Amino acid sequence: MKLLAIDVGMGTQDILLYDSRKSIENCFKMVLPSQTQIVAKRISRETRLKHDIILTGETMGGGASGAAVRKHLEANLAVFATEMAALTLNDNLNRVKEMGVVIVSEDEAKESGASRIEFCDVDKCALQKALELFGLALPENFAVAVQDHGYSPSVSNRIFRFEYFRDIIKSGGSLNSFAYKNNIPPRFSRMKAVERTLPGTLLMDTGIAAIRGAIRDENAKPPYLVVNIGNGHTLAGIVNEGALLSIFEHHTSMMTARKLDSYLKRLCDGTLDFQEVFDDGGHGCFVREAMKPDSVLVTGPRRELMRHSKLDLRFAAPFGDMMLTGCFGLLDAYLNYIPE
Repeated sequence: MKLLAIDVGMGTQDILLYDSRKSIENCFKMVLPSQTQIVAKRISRETRLKHDIILTGETMGGGASGAAVRKHLEANLAVFATEMAALTLNDNLNRVKEMGVVIVSEDEAKESGASRIEFCDVDKCALQKALELFGLALPENFAVAVQDHGYSPSVSNRIFRFEYFRDIIKSGGSLNSFAYKNNIPPRFSRMKAVERTLPGTLLMDTGIAAIRGAIRDENAKPPYLVVNIGNGHTLAGIVNEGALLSIFEHHTSMMTARKLDSYLKRLCDGTLDFQEVFDDGGHGCFVREAMKPDSVLVTGPRRELMRHSKLDLRFAAPFGDMMLTGCFGLLDAYLNYIPE
């Protein structure tokens, strides 16, 4: 069985071409710029050329691409967008219009003379071409991780996201509860977009995929506290016997080792609450059960943040590769997928 696992981050997209006939160490891997970075560069080029642009395609992750759109507008250049692409900028299309973006129909987009910018979290054609250059074929099976806040046009997406985590953890859900294949909840517009690009794909949240991958570290012992320090977000969770017992999420740019140590200690003893994290500009936290971990596992491209931590931690490297932690979580979810 062959599977392409893609962990879509803010800075990179990390890719594992899994082949069940090989050891994982011998499976092919790539760490490439994320689509939001690629799209942002394309928009910036059009800004320098003083071209109007039209955004088409799917709803995708924002970040760099959204910032590039704003700079384009600040340069007094026109931005048109189909509704699906515009949702990348904000779930509330009235706010997108207030930015200065003109929403157009799919038919109008086809007739537009503006420079076309295609939005998507996974560029299937580009990946196919890249693999073909090395004599490899794109497999039929896919597992993809994206951070999907959920479609929330009138509610804070931070609150909306944590309601989702809280409901699953409170009901005693396992890590399997966060994996979807042909059963993505309607709230997840970004996951739905990837599914339209790659039908039949298994979808997960990037943070949960990282947690699931990190506990595959050969020296890890349960219960685990896993901390994924990404380029945009830091997410931590306590896992025991396959269940996620608590979770915390904040913005990496607002973290220091000392501050994160404090949050993590209180997450473990159950004294950290949602409002404190939310009021600090973070996403929030939820604790179903306080538990002292046997292993503190740190992963993610910004893991150096914890180099001076006072915690007894380990930089997780499942199968010897930290950058593919999310892919290993996706692979584990795919191989052990049970519909719920």
